[in-house]
Amino acid sequence: MSKRLLKYAVRFTLIFISLIGFYFLLAFCFSRITINAHPKNKAEVAIYILSNGIHTDIVMPAANKDFIWTDKIPYSNTLEADGTYHYLAVGWGDRKFYLETPAFSDLKLTTALKAITGLSTSAIHATYYQYLREDENCKKVMISHDQYQQLIQYITNSFQVDSSGHFIKVNTNIHYDKGDAFYEAKGSYSIFKTCNTWTNAALKSCGQRSCLWTIFDTGILEKYN
Repeated sequence: MSKRLLKYAVRFTLIFISLIGFYFLLAFCFSRITINAHPKNKAEVAIYILSNGIHTDIVMPAANKDFIWTDKIPYSNTLEADGTYHYLAVGWGDRKFYLETPAFSDLKLTTALKAITGLSTSAIHATYYQYLREDENCKKVMISHDQYQQLIQYITNSFQVDSSGHFIKVNTNIHYDKGDAFYEAKGSYSIFKTCNTWTNAALKSCGQRSCLWTIFDTGILEKYN
């Protein structure tokens, strides 16, 4: 009996490892396939793809003639941001992960398991910046006003709203930065939809270079080297 159980355990382990390997192989291959390889852009609005080495955000003007983000995401929801903060970074992710894991050393097994299974809720992390510096983790992309409107629609549709149409701020005192705040979002994080999958879809929505599918930031950033 014990030999049979051991046999099944070994078989299950090998299948599990194979599935994990296949998952990462697919993620690698699909991230190398480029969608919208030659976008028809006009140099009218500057947006940025910002990565911290793992997670990506879309960065936009805090306010311009196309959209005033400060009306939807007021500076007053942050600790110190004000009119000198001209850029807004928006990222989507697992709500519990955002609020309980400011550093990977804080990661709990239960949080990770709920995130990858898609059983938890999501949140949007919005951060105002005074300035940005272009480098290997911050890519500038010039798009048209029409493309920017498409991007705005995708991002605003990712927020949960109240009966008056206002974005719903997460009731928390947690901040990563003096210019950030968290908002309730639509959808669930999973192994098939990560923060970088959301960013990739945002780029697809406005006709920019993107991956067929990706779970990592590298696939996205490589499109803009």
